[in-house]
Amino acid sequence: MCGIVGIVSKAPVNQLIYDGLLLLQHRGQDAAGIVTQQGRKFFMHKAKGMVRDVFRTRNMRALPGNVGLGQVRYPTAGNAYSEDEAQPFYVNAPFGLVLSHNGNLTNAAELKTELFNTDHRHINTDSDSEVLLNVLAHELEKTTRGLTLKPADVFAAVRGVHKRIRGSYAVVVLIAGHGLLAFRDPFGIRPLCMGRGQNEYGNTVMVASESVALEGTAHQFERDIAPGEAVFVDMEGTVHAEQCAVNAKLMPCIFEFVYLARPDSVLDGISVYQARLNLGETLAKRVISTVPPNEIDVIIPIPESSRPSATQLAHLLGIPYREGFVKNRYVGRTFIMPGQGVRKKSVRQKLNVIASEFKGRNVLLVDDSIVRGTTSREIVQMARDAGARKVYFASAAPPVRYPNVYGIDMPTADELVAHGRSIEEIRQVIGCDALIYQDMDGMRRAIGSLNPKLDGFDASCFDGVYITGDVTAETIAAMNSQRADTAEQIGDDGDADVSRLALPNSQEA
Repeated sequence: MCGIVGIVSKAPVNQLIYDGLLLLQHRGQDAAGIVTQQGRKFFMHKAKGMVRDVFRTRNMRALPGNVGLGQVRYPTAGNAYSEDEAQPFYVNAPFGLVLSHNGNLTNAAELKTELFNTDHRHINTDSDSEVLLNVLAHELEKTTRGLTLKPADVFAAVRGVHKRIRGSYAVVVLIAGHGLLAFRDPFGIRPLCMGRGQNEYGNTVMVASESVALEGTAHQFERDIAPGEAVFVDMEGTVHAEQCAVNAKLMPCIFEFVYLARPDSVLDGISVYQARLNLGETLAKRVISTVPPNEIDVIIPIPESSRPSATQLAHLLGIPYREGFVKNRYVGRTFIMPGQGVRKKSVRQKLNVIASEFKGRNVLLVDDSIVRGTTSREIVQMARDAGARKVYFASAAPPVRYPNVYGIDMPTADELVAHGRSIEEIRQVIGCDALIYQDMDGMRRAIGSLNPKLDGFDASCFDGVYITGDVTAETIAAMNSQRADTAEQIGDDGDADVSRLALPNSQEA
């Protein structure tokens, strides 16, 4: 999961891209990068760290131009600790291309071999985004053959990309001297939208991962880019669009609505905030069937993503809602940190209890989801240490039982607390008095009802069904092997055995 932004304007875009990346910071905190174009020259600055730390005044002054793109990175493939893999990526032919990518290619290894042996292209990093860039460059070279670039050539190249690559991808690309290209995988797994704005020099066209980046930079949301669609914005700001995939379906990642996206975003016609309210409503029925409401004194959310669900749950059950945890906003997300030991240590740095909300009470803690269980176990213990009589725990999402290969850092089955365990066994691991999970049908209904035009969801981390149809146990084992190699280089104690990987109900090619 990463956040991407691209802009074509009549005025300098460096500040707009910076502001857009700040609004997407939740999508990636490992690295950030911006590329702008002035004349025929690209200007780039990228580094590891948060947006506010990567870009200083001197860096912004060195990014002139009226066209540009940027990315905040959250690594899920390649070497997560190498600054060389910070995006955007650049290749000089044809035309000069700069690319930023949100997602994960499931056939990157095969493509890398194909690019070297057949297309005669060199890949210099372990990043699947560099692979994607070179596939696009090769297809674009085939369609243009050295001739002047036309929108039809761009769309033909994207059609070639769709035929060759598998996985999830939302992409923005600068084509030197010609404009900005944005496209999305045929299932629309990762989000991408576009909007328009105005300044004293004229109109602006912007594409971004979430609508909040548009609205927060004074752009009017226009529409989501459709699955398989490509949008090309030329240097004059004229928008060209074409469907470039065969049998495209809208099946976005359901975890975007559960946890990843900002609540003030609208993705594929669905308000993230309303989706989380709905999850709280369906969760209420599950709670009632497990714990009598009169045995719950107070409902407390785990900040931040679970608040809407917890609020709705408390309202429907008629139980007081209280804030029992204060979040330190300057500590990163624990489930994307390298190493289980680091994750465990960071939980108490990240959250502090308000003891008066726990002392002598039966509390129901509500979280958006439970992934590894490390955070949940620590939070339950913190509630007990604060004097809670009983600690019940509710998840607004179903058990996360399977690896995710489409851009979320949960690829190793044995790292998932729910993998291979019953609800009772998970409860014992977490240490709560009762554990309540959302059910699959309830989750799909709660979110899917907000946009009847959806064809379905990618819910692979919950149900083990991989919608691209090419994911096997061997695919995931190979990804885990690469991940383990990286972890070993830095002494990661969170490495896990992948020998017990299981993919029931998955679509295997």
